[in-house]
Amino acid sequence: MKTRFDTYDLVCSVAELQRLIGMRVNQIYDIDHRTYLIRLQRSEEKCVLLLESGNRIHTTAFEWPKNTAPSGFSMKMRKHLKNKRLESMKQIGTDRIVDLQFGSGEAAYHVILEVYDRGNIILTDYEMTTLNILRPHTEGDKIRFAVREKYPVDRAHTTTMPAREIIEERIAQAKQGETLKKILNPMVEFGAALIDHVLLKAGFEQACKIGKGFVIDKDMDKLIDALETADKILKEASTTTSKGFILQKKESKPSQNGKDEFIMTSIDFHPMILEQYKNHPHKEFTSFDAAVDEYFSLMEGQKLDLKALQQERDAFKKLENVKKDHEQRLLSLGKNQEIDKEKAELITRNQLLVDNAILAVQSAIANQMAWPDIQELINNAQSRGDIVAKSISKLKLETNHITLFLNDPYANISDDSDDDDDDDENKNKNKHQGIASMLVDIDLEQTAYGNATKYYNQKRSAAKKQQKTLESQGKAFKSAEKKTKQTLKEVQTIHSINKARKVYWFEKFYWFITSENYLVIGGRDQQQNELIVKRYLRSGDVYVHADLSGASSLVIKNHTTSEQIPPKSLAEAGTMAIAYSVAWEAKVIAGAWWVHHDQVSKTAPTGEYLTTGSFMIRGKKNYLPPCQLVMGLGFLFRLEDSFIEKHKDERRVKTVEEDGISNVNINTQEDDDNDEEIKIQSDSGEDEDDDDKSEIKLEEIKEENDDDDKSLFPDTQIKLDLSGPKMKIIVDNKNSLDNKKNTNKDDDDDTVIYLGDGKPIKIEAKKSSVSNEKPVKAMQKNEIENKKQQQQKETSGLKRGQKGRLKKMKEKYKDQDEEDRKLLMEVLKSDGAAKEVKRKKNKNLPQKQQVIKKKGPIPQKQVDNNEGGGGGAEIDDDIGPAPDIDMLDQLTGKPFEDDELLFAVPVIAPYNTVLNYKFKVKLMPGTGKRGRAAKTAIAVFLKDKTITPREKDLLKAVKDETIARNIPGKVKISAPQIQKLRK
Repeated sequence: MKTRFDTYDLVCSVAELQRLIGMRVNQIYDIDHRTYLIRLQRSEEKCVLLLESGNRIHTTAFEWPKNTAPSGFSMKMRKHLKNKRLESMKQIGTDRIVDLQFGSGEAAYHVILEVYDRGNIILTDYEMTTLNILRPHTEGDKIRFAVREKYPVDRAHTTTMPAREIIEERIAQAKQGETLKKILNPMVEFGAALIDHVLLKAGFEQACKIGKGFVIDKDMDKLIDALETADKILKEASTTTSKGFILQKKESKPSQNGKDEFIMTSIDFHPMILEQYKNHPHKEFTSFDAAVDEYFSLMEGQKLDLKALQQERDAFKKLENVKKDHEQRLLSLGKNQEIDKEKAELITRNQLLVDNAILAVQSAIANQMAWPDIQELINNAQSRGDIVAKSISKLKLETNHITLFLNDPYANISDDSDDDDDDDENKNKNKHQGIASMLVDIDLEQTAYGNATKYYNQKRSAAKKQQKTLESQGKAFKSAEKKTKQTLKEVQTIHSINKARKVYWFEKFYWFITSENYLVIGGRDQQQNELIVKRYLRSGDVYVHADLSGASSLVIKNHTTSEQIPPKSLAEAGTMAIAYSVAWEAKVIAGAWWVHHDQVSKTAPTGEYLTTGSFMIRGKKNYLPPCQLVMGLGFLFRLEDSFIEKHKDERRVKTVEEDGISNVNINTQEDDDNDEEIKIQSDSGEDEDDDDKSEIKLEEIKEENDDDDKSLFPDTQIKLDLSGPKMKIIVDNKNSLDNKKNTNKDDDDDTVIYLGDGKPIKIEAKKSSVSNEKPVKAMQKNEIENKKQQQQKETSGLKRGQKGRLKKMKEKYKDQDEEDRKLLMEVLKSDGAAKEVKRKKNKNLPQKQQVIKKKGPIPQKQVDNNEGGGGGAEIDDDIGPAPDIDMLDQLTGKPFEDDELLFAVPVIAPYNTVLNYKFKVKLMPGTGKRGRAAKTAIAVFLKDKTITPREKDLLKAVKDETIARNIPGKVKISAPQIQKLRK
């Protein structure tokens, strides 16, 4: 399969691409480390020019998979070439080097593409001084290809063929039998295919050799004419647009039904039908450029087709081997039966001879003769003409056997009833009917009859094996065919998966879907951080970051713009932000923070400049609790549309009861000051002193402004008051949905408290019927009197260990001051939305502004609002794709057995997020390489006893590099039975 241009191809391509001159560079992308796309534009005309180092140059109409982030070489070309006009494109000399000039005069830049050897792409200025180079290297002692070195234009070849004398001299020096094309190819700039074409046209035979098909004195003139013809073809190609031809080949496809099936594969491309390919099937195009684009664009898919075809052939080959093995086994068993039968009959017909031989050897052994002496005794007897001794061919006394050479004594006896004329014919007939002479092993422990019986038994045993083999043949063939069909099915399945795999737009970033079905995306570098904020940060979204070097900028896409992001999703995004930072390699536990979308701005304060990937944060940051560096590797499966409904609400915001939050029964009484004293009882069932019982006072506060009191928890506002001798938790649950519905009811009100340890506690507050006018002291006295009665009634409220935990919390918070309390409040709830409202109402008030960069600590600056611009005003709410909840619902981590799955998508997420996935492993900072971890994870999943064949196919179809690319760094992988798997 042809993979690169030769000289003829390059000449045709450069001639056709002259139509691009005058177009401007719009953008530059890279497909891989050696393939680049230059997007050109001229008024309404657009096209994409593809350059591959060492291989090709042509325009393309296909959508190539671009790298998620541009490489350094792409960025350098963007810097110098963007908006520049393509002024010229020419071949340097006659060599396979193309010079593309962008801009003119001293503002000109050159892109030099080398299409030979290992190839290269060089960016130079107008003086041909190298600004950037794809592959720095040195040729010889003097020529250096490196930055700030001048590109040696003069080293290129200037002629297509040398003088006749040089050609004649080289051929004369060649060895006899050497191929003529092999000698000519290094001397001329035509390419091997064109050399073959002109040689065949000139009358030389295919693969003409020196001394056999070519003689210098006789054929030199004809050779020079052929080379001149090739030169004319090149000159014509440099001035005209050539057609394109893709040569194809029929690849037979194995089939079980006996029908001839085949697929057409592309094997070569040329600007014309060359003489050596005139009988090959081909596909014609109006231009060479279009043919090359089609050829290379379909090459990857064709490789998959050929790989699948080879796997199918291997499967059928295994089936044929099974059949051949059975046939050989049956033949062997049949042959063994015949041999055993003949040996038994020979022993029977030579019974006396066999018994005498056994007796003679046994007698010698009984007389305690040495084995060499026995052999000498037999040799002496044979020399005397003893019949018994002559029949002994070999002694095998180590196994208690001897080998006899036996003849059929009745082989030459003719029938007496035959006439004399038929005597010779009957002798030959009887001779053929007799048994041939052969060597037979005789057991010395048995008689002749016993040895014959042994061989008959062996014959019967072989017959039984043959019969069983015949009976099992059908089953074996069916089993082999079943395995073959299964293999073919798997091959086709994986082949179709590779072709049909849909790549989601968010897979170019770091990403995962939270356990509450919110999409989180993060940048891999500064350019992606910039892209995420500018294009994908929309109204209602949340920006998450960490004050650590290398931390990624994350965006939580809010598909429910009327609601705020739940705290669990915020915590999961914070874990991801920490994992993709220096904290992973350093194994440091840290915390992240989040802000609303309108707090993120690209407008720098007066006199300052924001670099790529840096942003201004205006207003208060909401810090998240420190997180553990525990990530998970799992798999999501794309469901067929009709099965999506079965998995609806699989990832959703769970209620307090569903999330497994502890229930705590609390009795409250109100006084004139609206204070609620809450007593938390133990479920231990034991009477304890008052000092051992945790008492928490809750003070209810009134709302001054509904907009100012919006928080992360809309149904509960909690504050800690540590100013007095006792710790107080101030709760405002007026916004609770239950309270709004049942404002005047005496039903139990549930309150959720977060005390800084990340574990929520559910409090069931039971209000007593005590009047609000009752003094506080009377309420406390009444409570003390009824303490024992309440304890007996509510011992079931606390779960095991809850009492001790609350005692520790009380002891922990008793010495906190006001500053510590405020820091804790930032963890418990966010005033971000309320603060934004206040800033809008009071625009002249000073605000905090922070610059968020990709790396390093975050500097803080105090500036006036009028100087820095509105917070996030330039972020357009309408840009970027809308969060598609239906798209997220297509993916499930817990497939059912009867689900129809289309493909598998690997995901790296906080371990708590993938905890309910069917296929998951734990990732922690370690020393293992990412690629090795990916392979180990796949091996673990494939060993799962509950895995279905379809799931196995989908997992096998995922490439290791696709899995490994999102792993944070060096890892330690943890999963059940992983040690056994490694061994």
